[in-house]
Amino acid sequence: MSSSPLPRPWRLPQWRLQTLLLVLAALTLVLLCAALGQRLSERAGMAQLAAVANERLELYAASLEAELARHAYLPGLLGVDTDVQRLLAEPGSEDLRAQTRLKLASVRVRSGLSLAFISDAQGRVLASSNNYGPLNRADTEPDAEARRLAERLGERLLSGPGQFFAAHEDKGSSDYFLVQPLKRAGLRWGQIVLKLNLAPLEAIWVDQGLRSLGEKLLVVDGQGVVIMSSVPAWKYHLLGPSTVEQRAALRRSGHYAGTLEASLGLDMGTLSQQQNALVSLPSWDPATPERRHRLLAQELAVVPLGLRLVTLSDPAEVWRQARFVGWGGAALGAALSLLVLYLLARRRAHAELEHQVSERTAELQLSNAELKRQIAQRLQAEDELMQAAKLAVLGQMSAGISHEINQPLTALRALSRNSLLLLDKGRYSTVGENLGAIDAMVERMSQITRQLKSFARKAQSASAPVSLAAAVEGARVLLGHRIEAEQVRLDLAIATELRVNCEANRLEQVLINLMANALDAMAELPPAEDGSPRPRQLRLSTAPFEDESKSPGERPGRIWVRVCDSGAGMEPEQMARLFEPFFTTKPPGQGLGLGLVISAKIVHEFGGTLRARPAGRGDDVGSLPGMCFEFDLELAPADYR
Repeated sequence: MSSSPLPRPWRLPQWRLQTLLLVLAALTLVLLCAALGQRLSERAGMAQLAAVANERLELYAASLEAELARHAYLPGLLGVDTDVQRLLAEPGSEDLRAQTRLKLASVRVRSGLSLAFISDAQGRVLASSNNYGPLNRADTEPDAEARRLAERLGERLLSGPGQFFAAHEDKGSSDYFLVQPLKRAGLRWGQIVLKLNLAPLEAIWVDQGLRSLGEKLLVVDGQGVVIMSSVPAWKYHLLGPSTVEQRAALRRSGHYAGTLEASLGLDMGTLSQQQNALVSLPSWDPATPERRHRLLAQELAVVPLGLRLVTLSDPAEVWRQARFVGWGGAALGAALSLLVLYLLARRRAHAELEHQVSERTAELQLSNAELKRQIAQRLQAEDELMQAAKLAVLGQMSAGISHEINQPLTALRALSRNSLLLLDKGRYSTVGENLGAIDAMVERMSQITRQLKSFARKAQSASAPVSLAAAVEGARVLLGHRIEAEQVRLDLAIATELRVNCEANRLEQVLINLMANALDAMAELPPAEDGSPRPRQLRLSTAPFEDESKSPGERPGRIWVRVCDSGAGMEPEQMARLFEPFFTTKPPGQGLGLGLVISAKIVHEFGGTLRARPAGRGDDVGSLPGMCFEFDLELAPADYR
């Protein structure tokens, strides 16, 4: 049984994994900067908000203490008054009661109290600052308001000296009571009770609370009941949780208005332990009763009054600024992430670029090595091609050279046999003449073979002063049999002392190629109208080199070498392709089309240029158009003028 191969586990490509990790790191940095910025801003904002709230809390406490302290001296002052002492001594005297009522009314008006009254040891009202009760009540007896107040707060009034807060029986505002017991001989004789209504101060706080929506004030008594607040809806609410018995006891005390069933849900113990605490409170807006608000709570104990002041500050602006700072932190994190990603991408791109450059460099090195190898092969092929062209020229000249050598050999054979016969006959003078003829023929054959060896030898690239006339003569020797056989008139206008800087063998190859092409061009001349052959003329000459871009004093020491023929010439289309490889105007099998290409290359290596043009009258090559090939060579220093 053949088992199928297990599937390979899927893996995320390496570059995608790196990209994913970078993106996750960038997002983490953005979230971290946002959270850190929001946290720091929120902490600083809360600290500043708490500092401002604490300052205002001190101001509220100071204003409350100052307001209540203005009346702290009045109970003691009234306790030593003679009219008050006489009234306590004679409580049944109506005259003393009337006189005391007037004095208490004067004190009430001057001090800003809402009520002042004097009671005996059993709590019965003897005289009050208000002679008659409110107009909306049925009873109009003197001291009626004081009697009702004494009945409601009797136990608290008789419990001893001090001060306390209680709700107004009609308005629901908070009243502040000052109680001063009067004793005589160690026994309780009576007490003075002063009531100060705090509605004006509370109205100021309510107005400030309406103007400053971000801050609320609570005044809490020792029983945990809100007795004053800048939010009227929270007044006479319990600050924290309570039991049914506790609420019933608070209602029986008569100090509070309402049912005392509502609670703000605050823990005073938590407020006392923490400097700043975020609390959740019910809405003060009747339109949204179900809404709750998160506020920053701070507490300050007013020990002399037995109260605690609580400020509730709205941190919405702090949170809004913290969100802005968080967005700013996120933007900063995003900017840092983008910068890091940019630097990493740039580094990665640089690394990839270096890798590509190294790969490209290696490829270029390989290409360069291959190119060098191809160039070397091409140079070798060109050298071999030049040598092959030489051998091709030698092959073309072989028939004429064989004819040149066979004639002297035949003559040598005849003369040597003739000389043997003449020796037998004793004709020594004739034998000497034969030997002289033999020597001349041998010299002629030696000259031809030396020239063939020199031409067939591979040329060296070294440049040296060369006699131009000697090079022309060498070419003439190799092509002499064709010149004679084809009846071509050869004109040489070359100065014997003229020397040029080049390589002799390669210069001779150029001359032989150009002269052979000229002979081939003249061999195809049609006969004249009368049937006679047309005259053939080959001219080799020199001409001064002219460079139009330089002044005569700056012209280099160069010279033109011209090879002109009286052939039929060429068409412009053929001249445009003369120096293309393997292009030839000769019949198939008679040329490779490489002679002019090789000659142009050799001349270029000499520092010159090979060009072709139709022959003109100044070339003296007959009446036919003909062609003229010319190239420039550098004159040797000795011939530089």
